[in-house]
Amino acid sequence: MGKRMKNIGIITSGGDCGGLNAVVRGAAKAAMSRGIGTYIIPNGYAGLYNLVNFDRLVLLDEERTDHVNSQFAGSDAGHSRVKISKIEDPDKYDRISMGLRKFDIDGLVISGGDDTGSVVVDLAAHGIPCVHAPKTMDLDLQTYSVGGDSAINKIANIVDDLKTTGTTHNRVMIVEVFGRYAGHTAFRGGIAADADCILIPEIPVDFEEVYKHFKHYYIRRILNSDVHAGTYVIVVAEGVRGEDGKHFSDGADASDSFGHAKLAGAGKYIRAKLEDMMRNDPEIKQFMKTSGMYVPGVFEIPEVREIIPSHIVRSGSTSAYDVNFGKQIGAAAVILLDEGVSGVTVAKVNHGHIRYMNTDEAIVQRFVDVNDIDFYEQLDVCFGRKPRPYEAKLEKQEGPVERYNF
Repeated sequence: MGKRMKNIGIITSGGDCGGLNAVVRGAAKAAMSRGIGTYIIPNGYAGLYNLVNFDRLVLLDEERTDHVNSQFAGSDAGHSRVKISKIEDPDKYDRISMGLRKFDIDGLVISGGDDTGSVVVDLAAHGIPCVHAPKTMDLDLQTYSVGGDSAINKIANIVDDLKTTGTTHNRVMIVEVFGRYAGHTAFRGGIAADADCILIPEIPVDFEEVYKHFKHYYIRRILNSDVHAGTYVIVVAEGVRGEDGKHFSDGADASDSFGHAKLAGAGKYIRAKLEDMMRNDPEIKQFMKTSGMYVPGVFEIPEVREIIPSHIVRSGSTSAYDVNFGKQIGAAAVILLDEGVSGVTVAKVNHGHIRYMNTDEAIVQRFVDVNDIDFYEQLDVCFGRKPRPYEAKLEKQEGPVERYNF
């Protein structure tokens, strides 16, 4: 069978994160090995829609690809949050096809998350060959997604670093991180940093349990310290919910182009709740006096600070794992296109196999398995609920163990 692809276009879309340049570089190098030209289509789906108006595109030849640094987070191809189906242009798909023909592009490698993937499904349904390279630091796809490991490492380092200022001032530190409606990055990042309490969207917050855990650890640490110094650290996912099931969001009325609420305010809400509970707790006043911190009218309850590292967790550098995975899925996407496969998501590359699944199945949202929470509750991490006993199910492993099974 003859070669299908003469040229391909690379699009990165949605939120930036670690590993995207590895996807770009992997795709470019695999294309070179097959005699396929690789062009960057800049600015995500906005660039794809406007491709027909471009005078030129960047060709990723050997020299230009040398300048794509796989360890840099973000993407040389650029991003935008644009959903093709929402563009008010009845001829938008014809316009996209004209742009692709203008540059003799036969197929697209598109890296992004669930929103990006939904457009891959849409484009494939309109006859545009494309393969999805899974990317989202939220880790809420059915496959592993490039960017997740990098974000978890960043979160862990930030949380651990904040313990120095927390201990210096005897503060309660609340770190609010990205993740939308799934708590993977808060969960794994918090565990890695020895966070005391981790609040995720999958478990509605019981503040009585959080407060009980906080009082025990915070008071013990400070009173048992020879210099009366200690801290308590909470990691919270931005999409966390209260017992009523509603999100703590002060941006609920705002939404992005894909219709998602712009979540903000979870850390602020939890700070205000803890402060209110402490003000109404006579044991806290007595503790402040015993520890020598109490100053009437000035310093009557411990300080609580919420920190939002925001885009820092998705910027800067990329973990080695994400570089490896990014190169694999970028290269595999090119191979799939060249073999005539479209409308799919690369799942993994191992043991000589490129494994893929239909994109509409891959982008179904995956949440933290609450059975995993029981395991860490036995290690005395608070998850904002009454701890449940961990019931170990013992099973002998047959054959090699998959690595990095998030």
